[in-house]
Amino acid sequence: MKAMLSVTTGGPQTLELTETETPTPRKNDVLIRVRAAGLNFPDTLIIRDLYQIKPPRPFAPGGEVAGDVIAVGENVSHIAAGDRVLALTGWGGFATHVLAEKEKVLKIPDAMPFDEAACFIFTYGTSHHALKDRALLKAGETVLILGAAGGVGVAAIELAKAAGATVIAAVSSDKKAAFCKECGADHAIVYPRDMNRDAQKAFSGRIKEIAGKGGVDVVYDAVGGDYAEPAMRSLAWKGRYLVVGFPAGIPKIPLNLTLLKGSQIVGVFWGAAVAREPENHAENMAELFDLYREGHVKPKISARFKLDQAAEALELMQDRQVLGKVVLIVD
Repeated sequence: MKAMLSVTTGGPQTLELTETETPTPRKNDVLIRVRAAGLNFPDTLIIRDLYQIKPPRPFAPGGEVAGDVIAVGENVSHIAAGDRVLALTGWGGFATHVLAEKEKVLKIPDAMPFDEAACFIFTYGTSHHALKDRALLKAGETVLILGAAGGVGVAAIELAKAAGATVIAAVSSDKKAAFCKECGADHAIVYPRDMNRDAQKAFSGRIKEIAGKGGVDVVYDAVGGDYAEPAMRSLAWKGRYLVVGFPAGIPKIPLNLTLLKGSQIVGVFWGAAVAREPENHAENMAELFDLYREGHVKPKISARFKLDQAAEALELMQDRQVLGKVVLIVD
């Protein structure tokens, strides 16, 4: 097998294409011939030792794959050799072959191509858990999505619209704003890269101008940093603020805002929810596959790279230049 390995701490250019022995599945494992691997922001962190998980080196990044099952361990009964699957691997996905724990492998619909399957579970799983389980989103509510042009942001747009909500997409460029409108957002706001106090006030004012005096019911924050406080100030009475990620830094929120608005700050740790609540995760995935079959959701893939171009793909991701999803096609 071949893999793009992280052999030392650092950025994408530290990855090395290496040939190594193909693993053999243990009793609870599934061996997958990877056909496509989705990129996600944690892939840019894990190679720098900045993620919650720190695998021993050498390791390949890549926590989300799709492909064909080659072999299964003796305790695996729901998956068989030849099945078309997607899997959460944590790491190891930037390779021709990978082992996945049986609980983290799902068969995919016959009509779902491998590249879309490899870009499905992480973003849509996160956003469905966030909006359904954590925000308890209802039809007729208004959702503000920060970082709406990225993978989880686009998934949140589609899922919020499928739930009957009004969507305000907040992004950093006119190009991204147009993309979000194409993905179904009702409104789009362009915020500046340098979010000083004046810019924060202007951003909050623009949100309220669109949402009305009542404000937004749910904030989906996949950005953090200085963008968080003005978004928090735009919340409606009993609004819910979803903490999804912080590529712009970990924000400091004045807690008096939660008192004044009767609002909630709600953490979204989808990976932990999958592990702690497997039955709920299975239900959510069944719902997502139904939404895919019905045409309500579809991964928006803006760029495809070969396995040996993984560094170039990760640079695009870390520079926040991605529209929708980026995928590695593994020949």
